[in-house]
Amino acid sequence: MIVDCHTHVNFAADDEVAASEHLEAAERVDACIVLARGAESSEEANKKLSEYVGRHTEKMIGFAVVEASKDNTSVKNLTFITDKLGLKGAVLYCSRCGFHPTHSSAMKFYESAEELCLPVFFHNSGADLEREAILEYAQPFLLDEIARSFASLKIVIGTMGMPFVEQTLSMVAKHENVYADLTIRPNNVWQVYNMVVAAYERGVMDKLLFGSGFPSSSAGECIEALLGFNMRLADTNLPTVPRGNIQSIIERDTLALLGIKDKGTTTEKERSVSALEHKSKRTAKYEI
Repeated sequence: MIVDCHTHVNFAADDEVAASEHLEAAERVDACIVLARGAESSEEANKKLSEYVGRHTEKMIGFAVVEASKDNTSVKNLTFITDKLGLKGAVLYCSRCGFHPTHSSAMKFYESAEELCLPVFFHNSGADLEREAILEYAQPFLLDEIARSFASLKIVIGTMGMPFVEQTLSMVAKHENVYADLTIRPNNVWQVYNMVVAAYERGVMDKLLFGSGFPSSSAGECIEALLGFNMRLADTNLPTVPRGNIQSIIERDTLALLGIKDKGTTTEKERSVSALEHKSKRTAKYEI
């Protein structure tokens, strides 16, 4: 199964053209996660995303944008996002929106997300950050407190945490519940090479999820670049990575790893059990 864990649809442009291009790119994969873009109104952005993925439920999974420093992040409101809008996860743009990942309001959001078994995608870095974005908030090590405090919360570090790749590798090696999105720029050969080799040498290839970052790149382009990885090194003495390890990233069942079962919503019974487990774990921390 091939899952593209990182795609966008630009609803600010021509909706029909944007949707058509996204659908065409998605033909190379079995499923794709569509991340809502940051907007003035999270509610409006999530509504548009819901309408789009709702027309393609056999292939697409939507992640709601949450600006944790100002949005209502109560369990009740997040339940509306999942049950009424049909979105299966959340995406945070901390650096773009100007809030620290461990802002007090954000920590309350993670607690609600953990209770509802919602995976969280941190879209904090990348090559296209605006001048106003706060780069220090994009550092993956800032997510360490979150991963420690919410051990059942599934966390994805977008775009390998670029330019802080080493921090990302440390985070995925340290925490069982943290994954990294291997979204690449196929033409940036040296950058791709260094990321893949570093992950292989660190022994964390199993924590990498395949992503394209569409529309920055397409799934087809990224798959070809990764599968042709060692061919580019044929006339060099540089270290290579076993093809099987690279293919495993492409074919990884990201939906299962993130707890998105059959692209469906977690049942009320599963939520209740999850909530009790989380409460019990937190209580245990304070027992002597």
